[in-house]
Parts: sequence; structure tokens; C-alpha cells
Amino acid sequence: MSKTMLITPQGYKKLKDEHDYLWHEHRPEITKIVTWAASLGDRSENADYQYNKRKLREIDRRIRFLRKYLPDVRVVHYSPQQEGKVFFGANVKIENEAGETKSFKIVGPEEIYGSSGNYISIDSPMARALLKKEVDDEVCVNTPSGQQYWLVTDIKYDAI
Repeated sequence: MSKTMLITPQGYKKLKDEHDYLWHEHRPEITKIVTWAASLGDRSENADYQYNKRKLREIDRRIRFLRKYLPDVRVVHYSPQQEGKVFFGANVKIENEAGETKSFKIVGPEEIYGSSGNYISIDSPMARALLKKEVDDEVCVNTPSGQQYWLVTDIKYDAI
């Protein structure tokens, strides 16, 4: 399954800020260290050189990814027409028969990595099952341990 090319405005800003930090601050800093370490001579036994050169390659890889990803991704803004139903960007609260509750925001696949919030990807089985549901709708989600049933108890959107 390919990734959905959607992102919230907050997620786009976060990735754009990451790109700008890596390109304008972090990469020049590491480049200086690599240049200094290379000037010391024998690079084969120079741990500073090897470590920072590897770090520079990781930074460059991430910058290349962001430069390819950001122009192609579609930023999805909040629309009042979404109210009352689960769509991309919704903050959803669900509850199962045992009374267990879960709360999360449905976001793009790149937004869930390294985040401290409760996010799930739009590509996840839970998010797919919840799409277009309303409060008090029951949702059946196929999981590796079998089918699970959840009740939608709340839907909210971050108005921007």
C-alpha cells in the first residue's frame, strides 16, 4: 500500500521547519567539524571524522527526502463542512465494550514519526474504518487478533 500524500498544516510547518534547521544550521555545523577532523590527517583512524561524516550523510538523506516530499504533499485545511463526521485532521475519541477509551488525531503518514501526541496515520486500519463516521456510530476494525468494535464518542477539529 502506498502512502497517502496528505498532511495537516501543522505537520507541513513542522517538516518545513525541520528542513530549514537541517539545511541552514545543523548541516553547516557538522560540515565544519568534518572539515576540521579531515585536516588532522589519517582519516581511517579518525573517529571524529568518521562519525561526523556518517552524520552528514544522514542529514543529506533527510534533506533530499524533505525536498522531494514537501512539494508533492497536499496540505488539507479544516473546512466547516467536516463538522460532525470523521475526516482527515479529526481528533477522535472512541470507546469499546469494555469501557476502554482511546483518543487520537488522524494525520498524514509522515506526521506520526517523532511526535509526542496521539496520532494515527490516515492509512491505518483504524483511521480507514472511522472515515465518514459520526458520533454514536459503531466501527468494526479488523486487527491481527480479530475484529474489534468501537463506538465513536467525540469528534473535534482544530480550527485554524
